[in-house]
Parts: sequence; structure tokens; C-alpha cells
Amino acid sequence: MSYPGYPPSGGYPAFPGYPPTGQESVYPPAGQYAYPAVPGGYPPAGAGTYPAAPPNAAGYPAPGGYPAPGCYPGAPPAGGMPPYPGAPTGPGFGVPPAGPGFGGYPQPPAQSYAGGGPAQIPVGFPGGQVPSPMPGPRPTPSEPAAMVQGTQGTIQAAPNFDAGRDAEILRKAMKGFGTDEQAIINVVANRSNDQRQKIKAAFKTMYGKDLIKDLKSELSGNVEELILALFMPSTYYDAWSLRHAMKGAGTQERVLIEILCTRTNQEIQEIVKCYKSEFGRDIEQDIRADTSGHFERLLISMCQGNRDENQTVDYQKAQEDAQRLYQAGEGKLGTDESCFNMVLASRSFPQLKATVEAYSRIANRDLLSSIDREFSGNVERGLKTILQCALNRPAFFAERLYYSMKGAGTDDSTLIRIIVTRSEIDLVQIKQMFTQMYQKTLATMIASDTSGDYRRLLLAIVGQ
Repeated sequence: MSYPGYPPSGGYPAFPGYPPTGQESVYPPAGQYAYPAVPGGYPPAGAGTYPAAPPNAAGYPAPGGYPAPGCYPGAPPAGGMPPYPGAPTGPGFGVPPAGPGFGGYPQPPAQSYAGGGPAQIPVGFPGGQVPSPMPGPRPTPSEPAAMVQGTQGTIQAAPNFDAGRDAEILRKAMKGFGTDEQAIINVVANRSNDQRQKIKAAFKTMYGKDLIKDLKSELSGNVEELILALFMPSTYYDAWSLRHAMKGAGTQERVLIEILCTRTNQEIQEIVKCYKSEFGRDIEQDIRADTSGHFERLLISMCQGNRDENQTVDYQKAQEDAQRLYQAGEGKLGTDESCFNMVLASRSFPQLKATVEAYSRIANRDLLSSIDREFSGNVERGLKTILQCALNRPAFFAERLYYSMKGAGTDDSTLIRIIVTRSEIDLVQIKQMFTQMYQKTLATMIASDTSGDYRRLLLAIVGQ
């Protein structure tokens, strides 16, 4: 079976630039967010689970010479090997039994392994203070500009920005009878997260009122959840989403996987601190209380924010890791889960990509397919998510968006969360992958699946 996003078998290009210079987010000190410590007042995070994959999740027609999903475009059979003997006759990797499949990953034109986007400085909290940047790991100075610019968001900081003018527009839009939703959409969809924090501060300074409370009183439903998400500082929004995924009866495991298995070290470290300062809780204790077994251990590993971020690939180590993974799974009776956890939680993404290729040469089977055979349930989904981010992060999010809208009903919380969190990082690349994988644009699917002001605001963020 071929694999998503393989470079030619001659070897890998270097993957410098993780995270790119100037793209680290910063962390505001405790208590500086303009949100309550207990997020009861926000709209519920909704169902974080996905509709089950259709029987033929891998059966979409392939664009532009890509093979059908289920064998990965851009990938020669690893090592030039013939299909492995004794292959299962079922749909295989494209349709894992417990959820949507991850087949059909085209290779992006350029991939950055960083959080991307301009630094998110949450400013304009009570008191109008701008928190100082939190010290954190800095990228090496030798990163070429091409890798730094590997991804881009659909939302850029507005030029000639005037927070007071925007606050005035929002005030007029909410004053008197009725609400001018289009005026609100025009402002929030065309300002960066940093600029929205400044609007929030200016509004309170000018009118002595809390912008978020005013918006909540004027809006309802999905458009309310979307606008409130856009006004949350990005680190807080991730922490808030994790808290709601574990709050009350049941746990939304896919939300935990989507956030903890895809963020950079710096982002995770900031999320963990924000979770503690804003909600007064330890995220590791909450994870232990809500999950168990190998899935719990994988999430605890992710919470450390300690993945190797050296962008140089050690091919000898990739070969050794591939051999180790084979001996821990396909090469023995039973599975040594801790070995998979160790390799996938600690190696850099470029290193994992090299390991995946080496594994295919050793096992005559791709690593995702082996994980599919050796694991099940949430730990399987978590391990696959890590590998998918190593191979093609925008394609992973494109697939999550597709399944949030496919079939009866819409998983609005997932749709909102991904559109908002990726809007300044790599939503341009996610849109490109979406079109390649599903032969329709993301905007087309959103337009057919949503309505009213909610649809208008989503489309204003996504663009055409």
C-alpha cells in the first residue's frame, strides 16, 4: 500500500523551520483573560464526536491524476515493493472500524511544522495591559524564508486598524431595535485575533460595557458560538475547548486528540498553563480522571509539550525506530503499546516521516495500516493523528472538516473550532487539500450545510 505525502524514495528534503521565526504565540499571565474562570456562560461545546465513516470512505474520485484515496497520492510503493502478500480484503486503512478513515492524503506543495501565523498577543484585557511574551523555545536562526512562509491563514491583520472605530461600529450594530449582524460580520471576519482583543478593550474603555456580554445578549445559536470563539485569545480557546470536552457526563475524546496531538510544543505548554490559571485545574489530573489505559498515557505524553523539534532527519535512527516498531507490533504475538507511544510522542515530525518510509521497506506494509491492525478505539485515532500531522497536517484538518458536515446533521462545534483555530495559520492550505480530496470546495460544502448569519460569517472567514 502506498502512503500519503511520501517524498520520492531518493530521500527527504530538509524540514527546517519549526516553529518559524516570529510565529511563536505568547502567553498572557494568569487572570488577564476577559472570561470567567469557570466557562459556564459560554455555549456548550456540542458533540465533539464524528458521524461514522460511510462504508466507502475511501471511494471519492481522484483529481488531477491522484489515485483514489486509500492509496496515497505522491507516493511510490515504498521501496519499490510489490503489494504485500496476505493483504486484508476489507477496505483497509481508509476505513478504520471505529470512525472516519484517513485515506487519500495528497502532498501539500510546502509544509511547515509550526504553529504559523503572526504571533497571537492577547491584549486588551481588563486594565488594558499587554502581557509580556512568555519565554519559550526559539527556532534556530538558519531557517530559510521559504519554510517560514510554508503555510498561511485566510485572515490577516487589517491595515490601518483603528480599535476605537471598530468598537463604535459594533456599538451601533447592537444599539436600538434589532441587530445589524452584517456590520458585526464585516468587522470580526476581517481582523486578526490580536486586533479583536484590542477592540474588546476599546469597547469597555469607550462605553463602560463588556463587549462579550453585549454580543451574547444580541446573538444566539451557532453564530453566537462562532463570534465568541473569534473573540477568545487563541490559547484560551484551546484550553476552553479541552475543559468543555472533559466537563460533565461523557468525554469528547476526539476534541482531546484534535488539539493535543496537533499543536506545537510552545502551544501545548501555553495551553497547559492557561488551563491551570483560568480554570484552576490541572489538565493531567482531568485527563487521568476522564480517560484510561494506553489512550490516557498518550495524552499525558502529549501534554508535556516536549517533542523533539530538531528538523534534521537522522536516517539511521529512523531505520532503528522502524525496526523497533515492527518488532513491537507486526513482528510479534500481541503489541508492545509503550514502544509506539515512545516513538510517536517524542520524535520530530520530519523524523517520523522518515520512520514511516523506513517501516514500509521493513514490514512491506505502511505504518498506519499496522496501527489499524494492532490498535483500536481512541488510542488508534490518537496515534494516527500524530502520523497524519507528520505527513500532511492541512489534509488532516480538511478531513476533519469534511466529516463534521458529511451526512445528516452538522457537528457545528468541530466546524467552528477548526475554522477559527486554523484561520490565521494554515486555512489556505486546508482549503487546497479539501478541494483535492473531495472534488468540491470547502466554501461550497459550508454553504450547503449552514444558513443565515452563521453561513455568512463562516464564508467570510474561509473566503472563496
